Amino acid sequence: MIKPRIAIFINHPECSIQCVSGMTRALSPGYDITTFSKDECNQETFKNYDIVAFPGGIGDSDTHYEFFRRRAANAVADFVDAGGRYLGICMGAYWADPWYFDMLDDVRAVQYIKQPGADVRRSFSTVTPVTWLGQQHNMFFYDGCALVGDHSSSDIVATYSNGDPMAIIKNRMGLIGCHPESEEFWYDKPYLKSHWHKGEHHTLLLGFADRLMNS
Repeated sequence: MIKPRIAIFINHPECSIQCVSGMTRALSPGYDITTFSKDECNQETFKNYDIVAFPGGIGDSDTHYEFFRRRAANAVADFVDAGGRYLGICMGAYWADPWYFDMLDDVRAVQYIKQPGADVRRSFSTVTPVTWLGQQHNMFFYDGCALVGDHSSSDIVATYSNGDPMAIIKNRMGLIGCHPESEEFWYDKPYLKSHWHKGEHHTLLLGFADRLMNS
């Protein structure tokens, strides 16, 4: 059986090698994975793929403007408009916002740490409790987004402890604020070691991608 194809954007550290590696490990059982650079962000590249994916990393979401001029940004939105899928994790979820690729209608990607009732209040590597399809998980978090607004046409897959949507599928876009692609070495700090998910969150991410493909 031919696997669906995913192109993952890489531009370290904003869309980091570590995040790309984790996504590849999690998704490769069901998908054919390739990476692409900012110079390959165009319709010619995307025509061979089912999903374009933008991972997380370290940096400010406004660095988007350093990578994606108008034509490159339009190529992403046009790909989705034409029936393609978009998968964004952390930074990649922020970039779906109207300030960047401008693909979200009536939903905004905002800093979770600034939301009322957020259980994390500053930017650092940690885990945060989330409810994913009715199951409780402590998921790796580093200043990820909450997806707030009108969710009448959204499939809300996961929420934060304050009730804000953390992972949604909307208009052929799958957006996740936390890091289900996290790998064991991410949990190297003493306060994180006991929270390593032993690959369980990779299974969640793979299921999320399947759900996106079927949306």
